[in-house]
Amino acid sequence: MTERRVVVHGRVQGVGFRASLAARARDADVAGWVRNRPDGTVEALLSGGEDAVAAVLDWARHGPPGADVTAVEVHDAGPGDGGAHGATGFSVTG
Repeated sequence: MTERRVVVHGRVQGVGFRASLAARARDADVAGWVRNRPDGTVEALLSGGEDAVAAVLDWARHGPPGADVTAVEVHDAGPGDGGAHGATGFSVTG
């Protein structure tokens, strides 16, 4: 099981990024959440098999049509990171 926290920078709010990322994660059987942050970035926590999480991260580097991703920060996630830690499903919040 792999958990990653990701922060996506650029024009990523108002372009369907959260819903599209959630759909990709669900299709890949990745659990977690995605949310808009007040600074204009999108933050997500991804939990699942290493290859599945990597595939969602690869998608996040370009996002849906209309997005303009300028940077993606990826961090290992663990207890205290708001992690999914064995959760199932994927939610869109904030």
